[in-house]
Amino acid sequence: MNVRTRLARLGALVVVAALASVGVAPAHAADVYVTITGSGSTWSQNALDQWRTNVASNYGMTVNYNGTGSSAGRNDFINQTVDFAVSEIPFQANPEDGSPPENPTTGYAYMPIVAGGTSLMYNLKIGGKRVTNLRLSGEVIAKIFSGQISNWNDPAVQADNPALTMPDRPITPVYRSDGSGTSAQFTLWMSKQFPNIWTQGMLSQFPQINSSFKGQNGSLGVAGYVSQNYGEGAITYVEYSYAKTSGFPVAKVLNKAGYFVEPTYRSVAVALMSATINPDLTQNLEGVYNSGDPRSYPMSSYSYMIVPTQTNKIFTEAKGKTLSIFASYMICEGQQSAKDLGYSPLPMNLVQAGSDVIAKIPGTAGAVDFNKCNNPTFKPGDSPTNNQLAQSAPNPDDCDKQGPTQCLGGTGGAQEETPATGSGGVPGGSTDGAGAAGGDTAGGAAAAAAAGAAASGGEPVYDANGNLVSGSAIGTAAAAVSLPFTLAEGGWGTPQYIMLAAGVLVVAAILVPPLVSRRSRRGSDARG
Repeated sequence: MNVRTRLARLGALVVVAALASVGVAPAHAADVYVTITGSGSTWSQNALDQWRTNVASNYGMTVNYNGTGSSAGRNDFINQTVDFAVSEIPFQANPEDGSPPENPTTGYAYMPIVAGGTSLMYNLKIGGKRVTNLRLSGEVIAKIFSGQISNWNDPAVQADNPALTMPDRPITPVYRSDGSGTSAQFTLWMSKQFPNIWTQGMLSQFPQINSSFKGQNGSLGVAGYVSQNYGEGAITYVEYSYAKTSGFPVAKVLNKAGYFVEPTYRSVAVALMSATINPDLTQNLEGVYNSGDPRSYPMSSYSYMIVPTQTNKIFTEAKGKTLSIFASYMICEGQQSAKDLGYSPLPMNLVQAGSDVIAKIPGTAGAVDFNKCNNPTFKPGDSPTNNQLAQSAPNPDDCDKQGPTQCLGGTGGAQEETPATGSGGVPGGSTDGAGAAGGDTAGGAAAAAAAGAAASGGEPVYDANGNLVSGSAIGTAAAAVSLPFTLAEGGWGTPQYIMLAAGVLVVAAILVPPLVSRRSRRGSDARG
């Protein structure tokens, strides 16, 4: 092989390598991101932590987040010690603890980021066997958390659960001891639906009702208490994600249609079709509480990210660019992992509202491209009034209807059936941990295990740019994904210079060998 051929092949290899290096880069790979920091809600923290991990892996983006509770997050935002906050409720004009009104001094907006159900996670056994199919009406729930029902064998609890012989055991209500958006949402629901039972209105700071109530800090704290051996007999209000992660059941809650429903991603999606969005994008949930759809879960809501619409002493336009790209990821590709994490993906109308907010962030990279959004609740061309998940949600099983029968199938993170100790027990009614309440009675435990595997590293899900959204590619066959060829927005970057160098080498490989050959021949002639 002569020198010219070798150089030509070398140049070709360099070109191929350069093209490959550019071709596999994600859409934002050439961007440089400034680290951003937020604080607030623990209700939505499981989703946020997954998204932060994803953008760190996919884009090299660092997003720090401290789950201190919604109240603390709002105060951090006011004090300009964080770039964003996450909360289940808006800034409070009259905080219940008597503190000053929550008034940020610079511009801000609320952006919906994830929906879910506030669940009733519990730890209860009958005859040494774990109960996984508990049912509770709203009135009973309000009486438990106001201290009016204190034993699991109370006649009202027994009436909700005909297939169980409820044990003579004290109830230990576990509440959030910190300022919490979850507490606010839960007490708001009780105050709107049962004002004669829960008379204290909406509270971020849940009160110590009596000595049987146990206060714990954060969602992990309340879920952790209930999941311990000493937590037998305990019940708490916490985002459904925590019950799934802990491997514990949740109570099915009676809705206005007369069905006991679990807060799966589909039942939440159905319920939120009845929500009203206020002009500032905060939520009015009265329609959710009173939805007559038998598939709906009554304590469904969504969480907001509070974002700056002006720069301030710590928030710059460079941070705004990072925040806008992270926010776009959350409400689009990030929603694909919501159901496996125990949440419900945002519908199109909330994504549209979120996109409008993203466009207002200083230094924004731009609003959402809905043709590439990859949110699972809609597809390009859909109407904002449609929700793919709500449309496909099955009706609950007959045994979930209020009356003399009761489904025995498990819930949340505990899909095993509960042995019937009363009358009217019906096998089935178990959800798959990622489906609607009822409807799918076969293979509940197996499906739940599959969902759990996906959440912790199962079948990988990729976004439009070929980046990992959820699951794990480790130990699985590589997925075939198309990758966009994206030039850096600022013009020439490293990939482009590599391509230029490769082109120069190719030209050199073609032109240099003949020149060298001619000079060699001239030298030979002169010597001859």
